Amino acid sequence: MADTLPLDRLLELLTDGTMALLGVMPWGSNYTFLAQIAAPLEKSRRKHERPDEGVLVVYKPRRGESPLWDFPSGTLCLREYAAYLVSEALGWQLIPPTALRDGEHGFGSVQLFVENDPNDHYFTFKEDPACREQLQRICLFDLVTNNADRKSGHCLRGNDGHVWAIDHGICFNADYKLRTVIWEFASEPICEPMLAELRGLRACVAPDQILGRALRQLLDPDEIAALEKRIDGILKIKQFPSPNRYERSVPWPPV
Repeated sequence: MADTLPLDRLLELLTDGTMALLGVMPWGSNYTFLAQIAAPLEKSRRKHERPDEGVLVVYKPRRGESPLWDFPSGTLCLREYAAYLVSEALGWQLIPPTALRDGEHGFGSVQLFVENDPNDHYFTFKEDPACREQLQRICLFDLVTNNADRKSGHCLRGNDGHVWAIDHGICFNADYKLRTVIWEFASEPICEPMLAELRGLRACVAPDQILGRALRQLLDPDEIAALEKRIDGILKIKQFPSPNRYERSVPWPPV
């Protein structure tokens, strides 16, 4: 169903649809649930959809977030949504459609579940030329958002071949936190189309823009200022940076 819906309709479904939990997803440090969201019966009829149709989503309730010393409590779901908004502003389609809403375990984020081979991740497809451009975008995105946890398993190749990025709960810290497995592009120049898209993002972060207003409701002022500074820095050097020799630059575990 998800691949037949326009984005605005899918986001409406994620936000307002009826959500039923299917089970806990293992291996995460926070409580994460697989759920199904279907249109309410009256909307299904109005939209000529079968009432039993729905989409699979990943639901991360705020109350299930483990406390972190370097991120304010209860903000991980907000950062998930902020990351999605930044990805959409760039036009890169890195992150599956994401929304904030209430669920069985309270307020949290919901994100479209990506059908994929769980044994297929960054380390297994990074040499595939068809993935290179999208992986460069993910690398740049992590620099912009200061992603502290880009594991190999956080890069998924969908059944249609599209590469997605997931798990952005610990992004946007005002302090340097970048930890990623994607260092293959270090010192390479960033192509002009991507730089142009970053310049467009920089303009959209302004407080009088739709994205800027939304981010200021999700992040602290110092985090917004740091985001702007990171974008400016990338636009100045115009190349993928190398790991910081004085910082731990790879997450653990890397997969």
